[in-house]
Amino acid sequence: MEEIRTDWYRKEIEEVFEILESSPFGISSEEAKRRISIYGLNRIEEKKKKSPFLLFLSQFSDFMIIILIAAAIISAFLGEEMDSIAILLIVFLNALIGFVQEYKAEKAMEKLKEMAEPEGTVLRDNEIKKIRIEEIVPGDIVLVEAGNIVPADIRLIEAHQLKVNEASLTGESVPVEKITKVLKEKHLPLGDRKNMIFKGTAVTMGRSKGIVVETGMKTELGRIAEMLQEAKEEKTPLQKRLTDLGKKLSFAFLFICALVFFIGLLRGGEPILLFITAVSLAVAAIPEALPAVITISLAFGARRMVEENALIRRLPAVETLGSITYICTDKTGTLTLNKMNVEEIFWNGKIYKKDEIIIDENEDNLNKLLFFLKIATLSNDASYQNGKFIGDPTEIALLQLGIDSGIKKERIEREMKRIAEIPFDSERKCMTTFHEWRGGKILSITKGAPEVIVSKSSSSLSEEGIGRIDRNLLTITNEKMAGDGLRVLGFAIREWDFIPENLEPENVESDLIFIGFIGMMDPPREEAYSAVKLCKSAGIKPVMITGDHPLTAKVIAKKLGILENDYSIITGAKLDALSLAELEERVKEIKVYARVAPEQKFKIVKALQDKGEYVAMTGDGVNDAPSLKKADIGVAMGITGTDVAKEASDMILLDDNFATIVKAIQEGRKIYDNILKFIRYVLASNVGEIMTIFLAPFFGLPLPLQPIQILWINLVTDGLPGIAFSSERGEIGIMERPPRNPKENIFSRGLGISILWSGIFLGLLTLTAQGIAIKLNLHWQTITFNVLCLAQLWHAFACKSFIHSTFKVGFFSNPLLFWTIIGTFILQIGTIYIPLFNKFLKTTPLSIPELLIMLFFSSLLFFAVELEKLLKRKRGNQTF
Repeated sequence: MEEIRTDWYRKEIEEVFEILESSPFGISSEEAKRRISIYGLNRIEEKKKKSPFLLFLSQFSDFMIIILIAAAIISAFLGEEMDSIAILLIVFLNALIGFVQEYKAEKAMEKLKEMAEPEGTVLRDNEIKKIRIEEIVPGDIVLVEAGNIVPADIRLIEAHQLKVNEASLTGESVPVEKITKVLKEKHLPLGDRKNMIFKGTAVTMGRSKGIVVETGMKTELGRIAEMLQEAKEEKTPLQKRLTDLGKKLSFAFLFICALVFFIGLLRGGEPILLFITAVSLAVAAIPEALPAVITISLAFGARRMVEENALIRRLPAVETLGSITYICTDKTGTLTLNKMNVEEIFWNGKIYKKDEIIIDENEDNLNKLLFFLKIATLSNDASYQNGKFIGDPTEIALLQLGIDSGIKKERIEREMKRIAEIPFDSERKCMTTFHEWRGGKILSITKGAPEVIVSKSSSSLSEEGIGRIDRNLLTITNEKMAGDGLRVLGFAIREWDFIPENLEPENVESDLIFIGFIGMMDPPREEAYSAVKLCKSAGIKPVMITGDHPLTAKVIAKKLGILENDYSIITGAKLDALSLAELEERVKEIKVYARVAPEQKFKIVKALQDKGEYVAMTGDGVNDAPSLKKADIGVAMGITGTDVAKEASDMILLDDNFATIVKAIQEGRKIYDNILKFIRYVLASNVGEIMTIFLAPFFGLPLPLQPIQILWINLVTDGLPGIAFSSERGEIGIMERPPRNPKENIFSRGLGISILWSGIFLGLLTLTAQGIAIKLNLHWQTITFNVLCLAQLWHAFACKSFIHSTFKVGFFSNPLLFWTIIGTFILQIGTIYIPLFNKFLKTTPLSIPELLIMLFFSSLLFFAVELEKLLKRKRGNQTF
């Protein structure tokens, strides 16, 4: 089996079919299911993750938790069994919440990966089908074309101008031209196996058909992956910063806890009680849940974005979205509907509206309009099957034109069979097909950008026959049609005695006979205008980048509000003439780039980034990949995008709609805000708990809380509200503020000061409540315990917005947070009046006056934060 596996390139196609029990028509769906059970799924296996049980056990591996468990065991030996059981129970519940958070985050990430799984095109049940790549099996017949990532190791059956970039396997950066004939030499290196294409490589040109010979870990890519298998989960910049912050806070809090212990000893406190208190305080104060909550927020937010048709491929993109200052977007399909309709035809020196075209089907001479419509129908890959069109919108429009003119594509394809082709290339801006022609000759049809077709033509076809080409007239006509907002395609032909041996474009796309222009309209999306307006209000500059004529681009850009003056347009030719330094001087004033090649997008992105901008760039083709990778957010098209573009992107638009990018940015801002709200809430709570215990001796107060009470507060106030904050609605006016600088400190814009003062305030009001309760001879420890806990719940309500009053935002605006807080409040009241809780948590039932005092003090932090927000609004601060 090993020899078969490594020598597929040495076997004739018929032998491959026989070994894999397949045929040129592929296999059946039932057979494919059977083969999955034999060969497994076609995917590269990742390093084994922890089982749920081990993930749960890992919650107890933290050093402070181990010390706390040890302290609980010591307490049991010293006769404090109830304390010991209570502490261990709280530790277990804390671990359970931590496990649920991590498990949810892991599952959310797996779901995102599944959504991003690409599809492949196979021939099954004698039908062309799109299936998930992981469902492809040996024996499948697979179709690939330019822009696809090769889904498995494949032995080629057909190859049309096929070139594949195999740098990921061989290190060879130049695309390799592929063939189908058998190679007999033994032990050929991968780069020389030219009748094979390999999983993970990228098709840069042409199209092909082949039979799958290896899948999953048995592919050449799988072999390499097996040797590596140490890939680590990518952490977002925010997660890295917060992990680092958590470590620093941990050391600071541990130092304070140590001080609490030693000061307590100096005051004659009980060593074991002080030790357990210090450890409990450290466990409660260290924000160990922060990274998990951040992951959950980012992952859940990314899943919500899918509902808005934006699929996030890389988690850091969620953070970066809120920082975008420029959106560089394609026009066709993104700002427009991508539903082309032919509006005008230029033929024989005259522009015809579509409804003016009258065809006499009996006249089929070379110099008639019907011939023009036939070649427009022939030179595209669109088709009409089962009542619907399949293919590129531009080509569908040409096919529709032919159908409306009474032309049956199937019939003329039989008459003028396609025998070869040179696929479209963004550098050449054209494509050529070769067809059998009358008298045994060959006819080539070239279509593409009007100026390219005109430049390649040496003569022109009209009613009078082949004659002189009037380039001036054609240039004026092209500009007029483009000026009406039409996308214009040029068509030309050339007659050959036999098909050229050299099918290089330079050889065959010259000395052409110009036929005519076809102008199509792709109207702007209705929602694009409001999306552009929203961008501008959010401090984001939308820029159009298109391969279309400058006049066509100008019409659409003005309709959408992108373009305000004609000086903001530049063409690809002028862009090429500018050095990077010269472009950087002008880049901020340019709003439309027309007749731009995909490769030039990279230069635009770099110029903007060099000026300190954060750029989202859209793309769909193979040549868009470098600019998508270079951009801060690479945005691939989900409908028209190639696999290569999608692989290079951070985000995929499932509907190819510009408005979706804007929605994603809004969602990204909201997610980041919600993470900061949780950070503000949890760190202020932790500072408050530390201050309560640390400052008590300085005010001459006894230890305010029992260790079990500290752990309980941490249990009920940290975990659940953290998840609930991720569901908070966006801030009012979230798209009316400038983008956030991703390099800015987490605690900038007053967030650090807000955390510090509210934490200190929480500690002081808790100690004030303790002091008053002691002075009035009330049940002071139960009051202190509940004030510290309930004040944090009130604080969670106050943290729903950085600026706006909670009364304006609404207590019910986030049902998950509301019911979490209400449920926790009811549970906390239960700790006062339920005997079992009294026993475990060392609490005492309170009288009505005591309860009112407790409720009064616990609400003060909420009103203090509301006052802070009011002062900010008075100062005109509308962010935070």
